Amino acid sequence: MTELWRLTATETAKLIRSREVSAVEVTKAALARLAAVNPALNAVVQEMPDQALAAAEAVDQAIAQGKDPGLLAGVPVTIKVNVDQTGFATTNGLKLQKDLVAKEDSPVVANFRRAGAVIIGRTNTPAFSLRWFTRNGVHGATKNPRDATRTPGGSSGGAASATAAGIGAIGHGTDIGGSIRYPAYACGIHGLRPTLGRVAAWNPSGPERAVGAQIMAVSGPIARSIDDIELSLAAMAAEDLRDPWWTPAPLQGPDFPKRAALCVSPEGLKVAPEVEAALRDAGRRLQDAGWTVVDTALPPLREPARLQAMLWLAESRRGLNAALAKEADPDATFVFGEMEKLCPQPDLNGFQDALQARAGFLRQWQLFFQKYPVAICPVSAELPFLDHEDSSSPEAFRRIMEAQLVQVGLPLMGLPGLTVTTGLVGKVPVGVQLLAGRFREDILIKAGRVIEAAGVPASPVDPG
Repeated sequence: MTELWRLTATETAKLIRSREVSAVEVTKAALARLAAVNPALNAVVQEMPDQALAAAEAVDQAIAQGKDPGLLAGVPVTIKVNVDQTGFATTNGLKLQKDLVAKEDSPVVANFRRAGAVIIGRTNTPAFSLRWFTRNGVHGATKNPRDATRTPGGSSGGAASATAAGIGAIGHGTDIGGSIRYPAYACGIHGLRPTLGRVAAWNPSGPERAVGAQIMAVSGPIARSIDDIELSLAAMAAEDLRDPWWTPAPLQGPDFPKRAALCVSPEGLKVAPEVEAALRDAGRRLQDAGWTVVDTALPPLREPARLQAMLWLAESRRGLNAALAKEADPDATFVFGEMEKLCPQPDLNGFQDALQARAGFLRQWQLFFQKYPVAICPVSAELPFLDHEDSSSPEAFRRIMEAQLVQVGLPLMGLPGLTVTTGLVGKVPVGVQLLAGRFREDILIKAGRVIEAAGVPASPVDPG
């Protein structure tokens, strides 16, 4: 039999439900894989073997008693260190929060537990969950298992690195500016940013988030198969009314025409030849499966990206600058400094104007998706960046910000986006981003499954 840690979440849950393997066996295999490869990656920074084995035993007992063990029966998963998990510090990559031990599970963790998932560890993030790179002063740096010279992405870099290396079948991530979609791209796997309100999220250990984060930040899954993206989304999207944004929208929407918009260069974005090749290849894969693919422009992304940054920084300037000084993380200090250069501080009118403009942009996108139910566009204009390239110079930072246009622009509208890996350029991953209308993750999954099926499956990789 295939080594258990190599299996997808879908395969694992099926085998456990049928009693072909036990949840305890799967968990022991996952913990052994973690011990074998994590020292080279530093993807998982808080471990919990005893709790994981206890959870696995509970799954096996439920099955033995004829009870439903949940959608993710015995599936090993990881949780990002910026959400609350009872008994563990919600560090968010900060020395300032190394002792902020959660007394209550966040909705994300609670829903994973209710679905029968087995949490085997907590994954790394940059300080303040800020960058598309993963390094901080409390947990250190995370490596990309495919190429240690490249970023594993951020801020869910630990989640993507772990999942790509076979440490768990599903990694939890968060996304306010690409923090799920970009790490999946950088590590050669898949990642879904759900619609705002699809997945309940809230940290009991912290204050209420400001309005910018409330309307832009989401939690979602990172996985090695599109089937696992669909399965984990169903588990994560369960009701939890502690998040007032949570919406009981159906996971499957009405039928839609198989018509896709292909946009290689949104609003003049200059993309690398390898990125364009991946986009056109993805379009051909859909065409070969009977889809109509049309080269066309997308609705605005540049102005939404500017407003996204403005709303986010407007909030951080109210208190985060003091924390920045106290934390003294050189990466975060540099990145915030460069962001502030690009984004002048708004007055109250400017802040209100941004929130007002959001509705108009979302309207344009919703009408666009009425004609083209899915859009194919870059995840990034470049192949995965060299590690920590963003903090090497102001010029490098500005180039990277430009390359990440779609990452930053999409969250303002609260829309869903799916990164689908399409292959490798040498040993460097490449992929595409799919976009759809509000609560139409099902369209992204259907298109993503077609693109995935025409390529090589994203199997676990050994570091180096």
